[in-house]
Amino acid sequence: WATTVAPAIQFGFEPIMCEVEPGTFGLDPGHLEELLEVHDPGAVILVHVLGVPCDLTSIRELQERYGFELMEDACAATGSRYDGTMVGNFGALSTFSFFFGHHASTIEGGMVCTNDPELNNLVLQLRSHGWAKDLPPDVEERQAQAHNALGFNRPFTFYYPGFNLRSTDLNARIGLSQMKKLDTVVARRVENHAIYQSRLSKRGGFECQHNDRATICSIAFVALAESAAHRERVTRKLKECRVETRPLGGGNMSRQPYWKCRYPECDFPIADRIASTAFQLPTHPAHSREDIEFISDTVLNA
Repeated sequence: WATTVAPAIQFGFEPIMCEVEPGTFGLDPGHLEELLEVHDPGAVILVHVLGVPCDLTSIRELQERYGFELMEDACAATGSRYDGTMVGNFGALSTFSFFFGHHASTIEGGMVCTNDPELNNLVLQLRSHGWAKDLPPDVEERQAQAHNALGFNRPFTFYYPGFNLRSTDLNARIGLSQMKKLDTVVARRVENHAIYQSRLSKRGGFECQHNDRATICSIAFVALAESAAHRERVTRKLKECRVETRPLGGGNMSRQPYWKCRYPECDFPIADRIASTAFQLPTHPAHSREDIEFISDTVLNA
């Protein structure tokens, strides 16, 4: 997704593209290791694409060897697990989205998770103009003393060039109400994904996104058709049956205009194939097993 890449550009870092692997459609550990050898990056951001966890075992092994900071974009992966552990627990920071089409919604917005107290305090300030009002009192006091902030001016002392990304009371109220049903939503999405996986993976002509070590709670199921022409037949049939479908994100992100006007394009065979043949299928918890079977039949008979 573009917003995984855009902040690196906006903040003046040098972003490096990595190929994806078949199966998860997440970072390819083999290509990642090649990039680590050449560039020695300070940070790696992985995306659990549509909710399918990456190969976290291989990526964590690389982290131990090369010492980079790991961040997880888990925006579409609420409720997904890798070897029994919830995604979002593997990186120094992880992000989740509460966009209205995702597992839980505040209409817009999301959250950042960390178990590092210093990162937590930093994020609290960055989301609120860069001031320290949200910090624990003892932490705020130490920070004020370190910067010789005048006592009366401390509430309006800005320690970082921050943002205004605070949730509204209305957004928060909506989100809290959704927590009551989140376990049910996760269970239904996991079940719907598994039905698609069972139906489409048994039929030749489709390559389904998967991770055998994961419990997948996706926002949509994605498969690769045999060709662009095959995808055209499938998506046309879905639209005829009033089933929404769409491509998978931005495909090979280095082919996108915002990248091409700044950096060279990258030849990534898997990402390019995803761009030309991938299509999404809905896994909304309101869909019954019969709905998922009907959509699967529509795809298989196209």
